[in-house]
Amino acid sequence: MWRLWHSQTGSNIANAMGLVNGNFLLRNPRLPELDPVDVEVLVDSGATHLCIPEHVQIQLQLNEIDTKEVTLADGSKKLVPYVGPVELHFKNRVGFAGALVMGDQVLLGAIPMEDMDLIIIPRTRTLDVNPNSPNFASSIAK
Repeated sequence: MWRLWHSQTGSNIANAMGLVNGNFLLRNPRLPELDPVDVEVLVDSGATHLCIPEHVQIQLQLNEIDTKEVTLADGSKKLVPYVGPVELHFKNRVGFAGALVMGDQVLLGAIPMEDMDLIIIPRTRTLDVNPNSPNFASSIAK
């Protein structure tokens, strides 16, 4: 939705909002004996997927499931490994996602945000649980 608003108004969300980060615990649910990885993620509701750097893939011993072609911000296309599952923990929320292995920072996109029922609060530039469902994640399944 932010991307749509951005394209219609022509405003720069990065300038209007600034960067939004959140602290997450990432685990490999297939290997529960491994220590989880505590990471600061960059939150981007205009991105689609969870993206992790290669060193996180190695730490969590995540196997490559597939290769996906991604379109980068500059319009170029790139083949990247797709790994998983990744177990994500934020406050009282838990989610599972596949992850694209790319970049040098963990990036949280719209799919895992929706799955965990998380929202960006523009005024404070923070990520939080949906205040309309503070005790458990809510979703629509129609």
